[in-house]
Amino acid sequence: MTSTPADAPADFRSDTMTAPTAAMRQAMAEAVVGDDVWGEDPTVRELEQAGAEVLGKEAALYLPSGTMANQVAIHVHCRSGDELVCEERSHVFYYEGGAIAGLSGTQVRTLVAADGFPTPTQVENAVRADDPHFPRSRLLVVENTHNMAGGRVASAERIGALAAAARRHGMSVHCDGARLMNAAIALGVPAAQLVAAVDSTTLCLSKGLGAPVGSLLAGSAAFVAAARRARKAFGGAMRQAGVIAAAGLIALRDGPALLAADHERAQRLAQGLVGLPWCKVSTAATETNIVMVDVPTADPKLLLAHLREHGVLAARAGPRRLRFVLHRDVDDAGVERCLSACRSFAPAD
Repeated sequence: MTSTPADAPADFRSDTMTAPTAAMRQAMAEAVVGDDVWGEDPTVRELEQAGAEVLGKEAALYLPSGTMANQVAIHVHCRSGDELVCEERSHVFYYEGGAIAGLSGTQVRTLVAADGFPTPTQVENAVRADDPHFPRSRLLVVENTHNMAGGRVASAERIGALAAAARRHGMSVHCDGARLMNAAIALGVPAAQLVAAVDSTTLCLSKGLGAPVGSLLAGSAAFVAAARRARKAFGGAMRQAGVIAAAGLIALRDGPALLAADHERAQRLAQGLVGLPWCKVSTAATETNIVMVDVPTADPKLLLAHLREHGVLAARAGPRRLRFVLHRDVDDAGVERCLSACRSFAPAD
């Protein structure tokens, strides 16, 4: 059970809205800690080792956020004046405050893909020629699941083909795996299998897995050693971080088993919205815990206000698109409350 108040709204804005469970709070209170900057926090070390094993990499690093984890990875893989390639709505490009340029002096070449995953041919066509007029193509970033594409999933084979295309041109590959465990559960495969072909990957502990804070970044031992230096430079080195890492261990251990229920509820929500005259939703595109709802003829502000009045919170994901994200703290009753509110919405003419 979580500590969410009984009268709280059904919060679909993000899967970051989960409250820590009683078990997490107890583990945090009782955590054995040390100074992690000195490498002396045993709970952080345990979390990093467990994360590396789950992700199938030599080593892992605990960071305060998924954004920092992505940006540390980019900083290690790229140099000032280099270029990375990613889909145009990728979180690293769309939602991370221009940090690729600001922190690493790296520029971005974007590709267009309806489901968030470009083809190997698109990647190869984006590679710059070896010419001093051009930046050097250094890194391919993939995002699995893909947030802005609606939580869409790519298989290990698809990621492997993209990685092979990048490596043919000397590029490294990073996976933004904020919701990687959602992809693994949806596909019925180990998370490590989905990132076996990439050089580095993140895993967010504070989204669907339910921890209050923190993300992991994993790769080779040499990569993680360099990432540890970059984390320090970016201000992300923490001291007695075992206090929060203790909750991360529970999230990593217990969180994956809860994700299938989130996916089922997302499908139920999407199916319940089909046929409403003011919205468009694709049940086929609802592969994990995110439901994207287009409102071509209604005012999204009026809809959000109506939902809030009925105890439901959602978020905009575009000028005429709303995003509903399922997570541990939205139960069946929350889904029904959302559907009831949506059915009672009457857009102004």
